[in-house]
Amino acid sequence: MNDVTTLEAPRDLTPALSELHRRIDGAVTIPQDASWDADRAAWALAVDQRPALVVRAAHAEDVVTAVRFAVAHRLRVAAQGTGHNAAPLGDLGDTMLLRTDLMRGVTIDAERMIARVDAGVLWHQVTAAAAEHGLAALAGSSDDVGVVGYTLGGGVSWLARSHGLGANSVTAIELVTAGGELRRVDEQTDPDLFWALRGGGGAFGVVTALEFRLYPMASVYSGALFWPIERAADVMHAWREWTVDLPASVMTAARVMKFPPIPDMPEPMRGRAFVIVEAVLQDAPAAADALLAELRRLQPEIDTFAPTPMPALSALHMDPPGPVPGVGDGALVRELSHEAMEAFLSVAATPRGASLLSAEFRLLGAALAPGQEDGGAVSGLSGAYLLFAGGMAPTRESATVVRSELDDLLDAVAPWRSESDYLNFTESPAAAERIYGDALPRLREIKRRVDPSDVIRSNHPLWSGR
Repeated sequence: MNDVTTLEAPRDLTPALSELHRRIDGAVTIPQDASWDADRAAWALAVDQRPALVVRAAHAEDVVTAVRFAVAHRLRVAAQGTGHNAAPLGDLGDTMLLRTDLMRGVTIDAERMIARVDAGVLWHQVTAAAAEHGLAALAGSSDDVGVVGYTLGGGVSWLARSHGLGANSVTAIELVTAGGELRRVDEQTDPDLFWALRGGGGAFGVVTALEFRLYPMASVYSGALFWPIERAADVMHAWREWTVDLPASVMTAARVMKFPPIPDMPEPMRGRAFVIVEAVLQDAPAAADALLAELRRLQPEIDTFAPTPMPALSALHMDPPGPVPGVGDGALVRELSHEAMEAFLSVAATPRGASLLSAEFRLLGAALAPGQEDGGAVSGLSGAYLLFAGGMAPTRESATVVRSELDDLLDAVAPWRSESDYLNFTESPAAAERIYGDALPRLREIKRRVDPSDVIRSNHPLWSGR
């Protein structure tokens, strides 16, 4: 039963905005302002966010002021750093979009191997700072992903099969509650809320800072193997078989990828389509080469494997370096049989998926298996592989085409999908039961306690329609 109540419709904000402007050190933007479109934009530019107003907080006290203003004026609050995975939020007409992108402080405690980051920090800031001390973070595969959003949803890094989800390495969280109180939460101060925040998403407060463990690691052996797309079937099936017995020290992805014919693209890839295997191996080069020998026997056209400093891992997955007009979606796959891979290829490597620039599987398992003792609300992922695909959508018409092809791909692999989904890779509305699984009843109880009026919105709410 949903006994979380919602706020009444917002009243006219105009008389109060001058006071909010005065009290906020960051910025306050409304539709009449010149910066409105830039300030409201999601990372996926195809998502058209239209909130009641935007507040860009400069520090935690700005967040406190903004949340208290929202409650006083019957607005809900949606916190956003980079704006990744914004599509499921839906209508923001009754909502303050609270941006934290200006909050960029990073502190590394090398002796304790702990990082403290403000809410707007991007992963490339952390990996560079940690590397100065020979340390590594459980960073996302793209360096412009925000640390907080990634971590609240779980966080699958290139080290995940050996070190678990990013959320499981969090040691403390600072947040502003729905009542406008700035709190520090850890295992001792509020174990239930600490549990919920680690993987339960952003519905419990506006996070202003995170602290998390770092790991002694200066470099890995990583790279990618490229074959022309005509080799997709034999390469993807070989990769599937190769992943069956891999040690936890290896994280790998395989994908079908189409490179646009633009001048910025390197000549060997420009305007071409490939099947690509990427991997990160925490092994000495000789041992890593021995593991890769099975794939190299397929004679790739390009082989980039080499010892890699930890900050350079952000380039491995070839993600775009900034906001793009894209549409994407993903799924957990419980098994990857021959038939499942054939179903994937029937869309991803054929004209049926012509608008999908990338369609991939990432290997899970090992430390990503559910039930880790130090985990939070999401302590592992109930799938053997993680599927994600997407394409560019600069117009409404192209977005419709990409969405249709994504649905076609997800329908093709439906017989092998897990009963649950991974929050960070689910970019369309989904039932809360699929996102949060067995953790959902406890998450709802905690939400009732910390935010009984449902002030704080998340992209995947704990109740449908919220």
